[in-house]
Amino acid sequence: MATTHHQRAPGGGRPPGPPVRVPFPVVDEVARHCAQDAEPSTVHIEIHLPGRVDEERLRSAFAAALARHPRALMRERPRGPLARRYEWELTEAPDTDPVSFPPCAFGALERARAGALDRAPALTASPPLRLDVVREPDREGCVLLFTVHHTALDGPACLRLAATAAEIYSDSPAPPSPAPARPDAAPLPRQARTAALARPAQVAPGSPGPAPVPGNAMLLAELPVPRRESGAPYTVNDQLMVATALTVAGWNRAQGAPGADRRPLRITMPVDDRTRGPEMPIGNGTRLVEVGFTAAELAPGTDVAALLRTTAERTRALKAQPRPQLGHGAGLLTVPLLPVAARAALTRGLRVAAGPWTSTTLLSNIGRIPYPLDFGDAGRATAVWFSAPARMPRGLTFTTASTGGRLHLALRWSRTLLGESDGARLLDLFTRHLAATSSEAI
Repeated sequence: MATTHHQRAPGGGRPPGPPVRVPFPVVDEVARHCAQDAEPSTVHIEIHLPGRVDEERLRSAFAAALARHPRALMRERPRGPLARRYEWELTEAPDTDPVSFPPCAFGALERARAGALDRAPALTASPPLRLDVVREPDREGCVLLFTVHHTALDGPACLRLAATAAEIYSDSPAPPSPAPARPDAAPLPRQARTAALARPAQVAPGSPGPAPVPGNAMLLAELPVPRRESGAPYTVNDQLMVATALTVAGWNRAQGAPGADRRPLRITMPVDDRTRGPEMPIGNGTRLVEVGFTAAELAPGTDVAALLRTTAERTRALKAQPRPQLGHGAGLLTVPLLPVAARAALTRGLRVAAGPWTSTTLLSNIGRIPYPLDFGDAGRATAVWFSAPARMPRGLTFTTASTGGRLHLALRWSRTLLGESDGARLLDLFTRHLAATSSEAI
């Protein structure tokens, strides 16, 4: 097979030769099976800087960052109709320059955000991500806006690339980042198992309009990090989880959803056990767990303090339990006994059939950003937002990160499920419920 001519990255990539082939891991293959143009599976990340970066220095720094993390330099290998595996090819250098500097213009940031939701990077060109450096005449500084194809990479992996680029750009290596703490294994609490067995509630439809356009919409907000008493048995992640559950339960009741007072909620929570240092594995490295809530726990007038303690027990146990990234069943779908085309059709059919049992929503909490993201004369990041895909049947995701003592929330939803005014109402509900978890309120 002829190799593609590449633009060689400064600092080099892997040694010259035929592209290295890597079979798709389970997560990548399932995502590839279910890919669709109507709702692109993209991760959006935006890093706000107080100053403006130099174009050539940033291009060089990001190319060097990719060379230091060669697993990001991948593209999908062409395959025949009877191929039994998807494969990545690891390239020596980018096929195309992933960095662009759109013209400095009014509304540039909104257009870049819309593009991050509507257009996924191609999997056939290395690397499967874009970086737009956005500037507007009426805004100081700039925004580094990443669009990542979620079949290939997740948000923490892309943030590691950004952190490496910042270190190279500023010529100031960051201090080592500690590995995430993992609690000791513990049995799952009884309440979590009970909620997991029942068919969960789904997010009730809002008012998407008479002819909603397919795809995702998004609303970003900056909120105070909810306070906790010293020694509290729960974490900020647990506070976010409770606020998310109460928000969706309250929304469903307000919408008059059938079974809103009977069906449990299940919230998908990504867990990332990877180290955050330069050796961090690049790709899709999180595993998904589901946190269950009974309808009674989320009824009006619930004891928020008690719910926080119960939630902390559940999340702690779930994080400690060893589990494949997508559960035990997903691995069976990727056994290469049949051609990928046949497995893809089976996977898509099962996804549709399992739609009513899909978790209610997803909360992805990146937590405190573990890197300074210092771009030298352009300054350190003042805010970092992420957003996770919000495809149907789930149709709504909450993604949070904190920088400088502030919580950055992205609410992302399917436009076939909710409209712009619905997003604003959900944000108001979430803000109020998050404040109710603060130590001043309980």
